[in-house]
Amino acid sequence: MTRVLVPLARGCEELEAVTVIDLLRRAEIEVVSAGLAPGAVTASRGTVLLPDTTLDAVADEDFAMIVLPGGLPGARHLEEDTRLRAMLLRQHAEGRYLAAICAAPKVLAVAGLLDGRRATCYPGAIDAAAFPRVNLVDAPVVLDGTLITGRGPGTAMDFALQLIESLRDSATRDRVEQGLVREPR
Repeated sequence: MTRVLVPLARGCEELEAVTVIDLLRRAEIEVVSAGLAPGAVTASRGTVLLPDTTLDAVADEDFAMIVLPGGLPGARHLEEDTRLRAMLLRQHAEGRYLAAICAAPKVLAVAGLLDGRRATCYPGAIDAAAFPRVNLVDAPVVLDGTLITGRGPGTAMDFALQLIESLRDSATRDRVEQGLVREPR
């Protein structure tokens, strides 16, 4: 079964984290949510999320995709985590998917993983002057090879559906989308 890691940091955007986890599981994709520290994670709006495990417990495991939810200060906590950065660099080096939404694409930019790539993010999350090699695009979701980025909480469902299509196929995406009582693309 395809495995996806969703790291959860204190202050993450709960709408993005839960939407990604929920929709991928509807597509029968195994999702592992991992807290940066043991225990519950309080998200940006006060919602308490209980990760499946810790980042330490899965740091050496392989995943088809790593998905970073945004939100502040959650994205900053992801950016500062050296364990996660090592995982992201390994994921990229091995040609596997990386995805980030809202403020989290900056985590990828700081690691140099967006250089020469097209990406989107929450307005102002990535300073174009500080990251001139990132081709910022004003779009809800941007797919550039094995890199998928989303604009923000309002695009979380479109972002998650793109993740499904990339990991599975368009028929699975359409099946999940119809089950949500949403019109397919």
